[in-house]
Amino acid sequence: MNPKYIVGGLIIVVFTVWAAVSFNSSLTPYVSIKEAKERGDVVQLKGARLDQGAFNIQTNMFTFQLGDEASGEQIHVIYDGPKPGNFDQATHVVCVGRYEDGAFHATDLLVKCPSKYQEEGTKI
Repeated sequence: MNPKYIVGGLIIVVFTVWAAVSFNSSLTPYVSIKEAKERGDVVQLKGARLDQGAFNIQTNMFTFQLGDEASGEQIHVIYDGPKPGNFDQATHVVCVGRYEDGAFHATDLLVKCPSKYQEEGTKI
C-alpha cells in the first residue's frame, strides 16, 4: 500500500475523532431542577418564571425564581448580567449554567415569549 494513503487515512481518522470529541463536549443537556441540583456540570434548565426578578446595579446581577411545571419545584436563579429586555413578556426561560451554593448560576438566559401568531382570547 502506498504510504501517502496510510498517512492521509491516519490524518482523516485523527480529525474525525477530534471533531467528535469537540462536538460532544459542547452539548449541554436539558435537565429538571432536581437533576440540576444533583449534577455539578453545565446544564440547560427550562421553566416558567415565577416573578419579575430583581436587578442589582452595584453587582450587575439579575435574580429571579424559576419553577418546574412538571414537578412544581422552584429554584433561585442568579444571572451575571442585566435583565433581558423581553423578560416581562416571557412565558418560559431557559437558563444555561450550573447549580452552586444553593442557587442556579446562569451564564446565559434564553427568553421564550409567546408567539405573535397565537390566537388571542376571543374572536369577533
